[in-house]
Amino acid sequence: MEFNLKKIIKALLFSTSEAVSIKDIQKVVQRYHAQAAAERQPDLLEAAGEPTLAPATPPVQEVIQDIIDQVPTLLTATQIREAVDALEAEMRDANDACRILQGPEGFRLVISPAYADWVRLLRGEPRPQRLSPASLETLSIVAYRQPVTRSEMEAIRGVSVDSALNRLLELELVAVTGRADLPGRPIQYGTTDKFLDFTGLRSLGELPASDVLSPAQISEWITRATTPVEVGDSEVGLPLEDQSSAAIATETPPEDEKPAE
Repeated sequence: MEFNLKKIIKALLFSTSEAVSIKDIQKVVQRYHAQAAAERQPDLLEAAGEPTLAPATPPVQEVIQDIIDQVPTLLTATQIREAVDALEAEMRDANDACRILQGPEGFRLVISPAYADWVRLLRGEPRPQRLSPASLETLSIVAYRQPVTRSEMEAIRGVSVDSALNRLLELELVAVTGRADLPGRPIQYGTTDKFLDFTGLRSLGELPASDVLSPAQISEWITRATTPVEVGDSEVGLPLEDQSSAAIATETPPEDEKPAE
């Protein structure tokens, strides 16, 4: 049997519903070699003259040893990621019923969205509800600005985020991360690992770059939105000539108050 890392990873993912990390796969390889070494121990004892059970026939031993030699003693993280990426591409090209989801905890085998309705019908589960536009907007703000306070979210959206934020907290896509070093110590929010699974990202660094506003521009926008602005006469429509006349009238003293020459 030829050593095929992609098929081995697929078998490991099929065997559990939990996420399988790179370290888990590396430990499996180490256990494989440890078990192979333990099985070769009787041959070493026989060579030393100690009694053992009847050994396997030479052809079988040669086949087993050939398989063991094919398995690397150490798999690097890069080798495992490349094998997973290649396996994922093969499954996508073949329109397989399963897909590999790469999350922060590792790799997980999941049902393809095209066949998810059939699985829900088998389990008698309702169709999942979609996030509302308000929830998606609020979630985007949290993802890109975290840690972020409620007032900052409302300054960006221009409306209250109470309903959308409560929905995201209920779905465990957003969680409390601490308190801001601001007056009143407002609560700060950030995304969770469930958010990464929800979006199919391995880390927040994989979020697509925003070419609309830079972080500095958004911070300036929030500062302007949360800072009171004094409104003068010109902002409310008072003509400039009226202002000049009013200023001259106040600065010119009456005739009876003029100093004597």
